[in-house]
Amino acid sequence: MPSITVLSGGMGGAKFLQGLLHGLRSGQLPYPADTRITVIANTADDLWIHGLKVSPDLDTVMYTLGDGIDPGRGWGRRNETWSVKEELATYGVEPTWFGLGDRDIATHLVRTQMLEAGYPLSAVTEALCRRWLAPVFEDTVRLLPMTDDRVETHVAIPDAESPSGKRVVHFQEYWVRLRAEVPAEQVVFVGLEASTPAPGVVEALTDTDLVVLPPSNPVVSVGTILGVPGVREALLDTEAPVVGLSPIVGDAHVRGMAEQMLTSIGVEVSAAGVALHYGHRAKGGVLDGWLVDERDAHHLSRIQESGIKTAAVPLMMTDHDTTAAMAAAAIDLAT
Repeated sequence: MPSITVLSGGMGGAKFLQGLLHGLRSGQLPYPADTRITVIANTADDLWIHGLKVSPDLDTVMYTLGDGIDPGRGWGRRNETWSVKEELATYGVEPTWFGLGDRDIATHLVRTQMLEAGYPLSAVTEALCRRWLAPVFEDTVRLLPMTDDRVETHVAIPDAESPSGKRVVHFQEYWVRLRAEVPAEQVVFVGLEASTPAPGVVEALTDTDLVVLPPSNPVVSVGTILGVPGVREALLDTEAPVVGLSPIVGDAHVRGMAEQMLTSIGVEVSAAGVALHYGHRAKGGVLDGWLVDERDAHHLSRIQESGIKTAAVPLMMTDHDTTAAMAAAAIDLAT
């Protein structure tokens, strides 16, 4: 059975996966409908809140593919209520800026209880997916955390009251409470260098027909997956082509805070800048091919000069058909 492995963040990766699966089922892609899809998801956005382990990117992919996501927000559960959040606020329990919906809390309770019972995150994720993914995809879609180890992303921001002139906050506080509206001076990955790939991750990269880097954040989503020791090496060793899709369209991010994160590590905010940041596999990078949006076609020659195959196609994920067309273009570039 053919297989495709996708390295995913939250919303961007989840939307791409919807289009990929739609394309397989509708016959729009040159792969059979039962092609095995393995998703390796970022877990460096994870946090503990109110005593619960929350894995935002894992849950966004799981809820999206399992048809339980809130389509308006793009995260959390559909038809959510917020009684627990409101009650916590009346007690003055912080943080109040990160809201867990009543239905969503059930997922975090199950995850936390299983982790505290000694199960690794990968086993917990597999158990949760038996509810969300197995009934829809049987055994053709598998969701893996990038690691079972605790990894967290933190962001250094300016703070005039601090002796150092800055302070460090969890990535979720930077994104949710601060809305990424203050400069990110540095991104700090806690525990990443000491982590190891979760079971199945290396095999999913080395024993597959295609690896795709969807338009997820190249620093705090795909970047953290690549930062797990052994993942980049697996991408260098795999015989499968590795193709990415630019999250930068018209020299700006479509959603999220890719611009802030790229700037914090000194990477040019452009389709070419991200391609060169990932690098060509023949030169120690991770890419064989890179898709850019038609508005960024002027970057093609620069990307090609680095050795990376490239093409310009529409990259806005407006619906499942257009996203399936993006996946088809990625497959075409890989062949």
